[in-house]
Amino acid sequence: SAQVPTVDTSGAAAVIDQALNHSQVMENLQYLTDVIGPRLTGSVAVRRANDWTLERFKSYGLDAKLESWKFGGTWTRGPIRVRLTAPRAHDVTAASWAWAPGTGERGAVRTGPVVRIDATTPDSFATYRSRVKGAWVMTRPPAPVWNGDGPAMTATDSQTQREYFRNVFTPFRDADSLTRARMQQFANDVPFLLQRAGALGIVLDAGKEHALLNMSGSPNRILPLPQIVVAHEDYAMFDRLLRASSTPLLAVSVTNELTRDSVPQWNTVAEIRGSEHPGQVVIVGAHLDSWDLGTGGTDNGTGAMCVLEAARAIAQSGLTPGRTIRFVLFTGEEQGLIGSRKYAEAHAAEADSIQAVIVLDNGTGAITGQALQGRTDLEGLWRALLAPVARLGADSVVNRNKGGTDHLSFLPYGVPGFNFNQLERGYNHTHHSQSDTYDMAIAPDLAQASAVMAVSAYELANLSALIPRGERTAPTPVEAVKVSDSLLVKGKR
Repeated sequence: SAQVPTVDTSGAAAVIDQALNHSQVMENLQYLTDVIGPRLTGSVAVRRANDWTLERFKSYGLDAKLESWKFGGTWTRGPIRVRLTAPRAHDVTAASWAWAPGTGERGAVRTGPVVRIDATTPDSFATYRSRVKGAWVMTRPPAPVWNGDGPAMTATDSQTQREYFRNVFTPFRDADSLTRARMQQFANDVPFLLQRAGALGIVLDAGKEHALLNMSGSPNRILPLPQIVVAHEDYAMFDRLLRASSTPLLAVSVTNELTRDSVPQWNTVAEIRGSEHPGQVVIVGAHLDSWDLGTGGTDNGTGAMCVLEAARAIAQSGLTPGRTIRFVLFTGEEQGLIGSRKYAEAHAAEADSIQAVIVLDNGTGAITGQALQGRTDLEGLWRALLAPVARLGADSVVNRNKGGTDHLSFLPYGVPGFNFNQLERGYNHTHHSQSDTYDMAIAPDLAQASAVMAVSAYELANLSALIPRGERTAPTPVEAVKVSDSLLVKGKR
């Protein structure tokens, strides 16, 4: 195997001192979450966040700019009211899915029964077609949810949960590629099949405890009919009522605004120029955009502010890196890593001079170490890189593939990309929910994470050589999800 480049740890102490003893991460996070607030891609707020982070980077002495990319249209959340009217009156905790339409002019109230379908193919869907007309449709059984603070799960609970996930994911995973493509196509088609059959809308289970909601959606998958996510407690109740032959009736009013013309969005890019190899670059990244039910505290205000703080720690430690260290705050991550994919595409010609990309996007927890993303040849390197911060708890190097965030956008270009492992800190509960706010952030964890990122970046910038490239693959183009031709109206979707 290739020689492991030697790690120079001499600058680590000064960087750690800045990050731990002069931290600005919490005051920056508070401004981002409380003053700017949620940062939905395409919104006025996310541009404010771009401009504010640009000025913060400059105030720390970095060169900074905004780099634009094209985004497929904006979506703005409006008022929602979801009310159970039978078998009794009850206000339902709910939110509209993003990039879904409202219920009509000025949020007209649409009332209908709740129906649950269990369809995985066009044929099985046909058996439900007559029942979904004029109905609010549940397309899945309730997710098994336990209160983590309550009594331990019983063996039966565990079995139920395993069965649920097996039923949801295994058929897809075990299928051959043709069957998998068919299943994926059917999943893409379901909202259009439901709309064509006259359904009022889709009801999703938030799948969390304590009435926490969940959120997703993208202009790459604009929905043709309303889709609402409801608290698990309400969703499970609808299911029980249906089983007891006591059909729930829902009255729903949703107002959203959708534009279909593409608009520019921006990544905030700042750098500390390298003294020896300024053309070679270490990228330190996190996404700046968020969902809009909370204020994007731990997803990913924490990661973004750790990147800003890592920049400050290196810049104010008085050290100059050998290679350029570039700090990038991406937008469009929540809609499918779009900002980072567009960034990687725009910089494809420089891919061979990008030393590595390191990303933070798993909540407020302290960094426990690194996931190798299949690069087992770099285990020794990462152990050496983390040596100065091992006493801070960042001492594990494991061969895990991390999904769902911006390092993935660089892998097709052969660039080594990593997303640090972190302490859980309740991330799965708060993320994408209305409780993802500033007060979920843990100050010492974020100071530690900033230190680990800064030290790793500085050492990578001073390595004796460039890290060997990963395998190159064709990047997946950023494009809209394809719906079956038979469901398209006059060539439009």
